[in-house]
Amino acid sequence: MEEDEFFGEKLFQHYCAEFIKHSQQIGDGWEWRTSKDCSDGYMCKTHFQIKNGMGHPGTSAHVQECLPMEEALELPLDDSEVTETTAATEVIKYEYHVLHSCSYQVPVLYFRASFLDGRPLALTDIWEGVHECYKMRLQQGPWDTITQQEHPILGQPFFVLHPCKTSEFMTPLLKNSRKINRNVNYITSWLSIVGPVVGLNLPLSYARAAFQDE
Repeated sequence: MEEDEFFGEKLFQHYCAEFIKHSQQIGDGWEWRTSKDCSDGYMCKTHFQIKNGMGHPGTSAHVQECLPMEEALELPLDDSEVTETTAATEVIKYEYHVLHSCSYQVPVLYFRASFLDGRPLALTDIWEGVHECYKMRLQQGPWDTITQQEHPILGQPFFVLHPCKTSEFMTPLLKNSRKINRNVNYITSWLSIVGPVVGLNLPLSYARAAFQDE
C-alpha cells in the first residue's frame, strides 16, 4: 500500500479479511459482522480478562490477565472459594470493534467493557486500566484521547480512540515498509500500535503472516 493511497471502505475490508483469515488459523477470535440496515460491516472480538481487585488503582495489582471465554465463565465450586475469589479478582468482558471512518479514511477502534453482571465500566475505570506508559502519550498524541461515542452501526455507546492522528503516525510506517520492499497489512500494523493502549495485544504471528503474503 502506498503511503498516500486512498484508504476507502473496499481496501479496509480487504485488509480485514486477510487479518481475520489468520485469526481463524490461530483461534484468536476475530470475526466480521454486518448490519442488516446497511452494507457496511466491522471486525470484532470479545474476550475476558481477570482484574486483580487488591491494592490501589494504577498499581501492579491491576495487571490484567486474558482468559478464554470458557474459563472466564467457570464458577468456583464452593462458597469459601467464591468469597475468596470475588474479594481478590473481577472478571471483565471486553468487546473490540474495528470500523472504517469515512471522514478520516482510516480504521477506528471502538471498545467497551463490562462486568459479568452487565455493569459497564465508566470512562474513569477505562483510564484507570490504561498503563502509565501510555497515559502521557494519550494526553499528548498521537491518539489524542479516549472518548465515548455512539457506535455508528449499532447505535450504542462505545469508547473510541479518536482517529484524527492515525494518518500522521501510519504514513511514516507505510513509507518505510515500501522503501525496504516489505509487505504490511495496514490493519495489523495499526492495531499493533493502538491496541495495547486499551489492553489489546496481537500475537507476533500476525506480522509474520503479512510478510509471508508478499
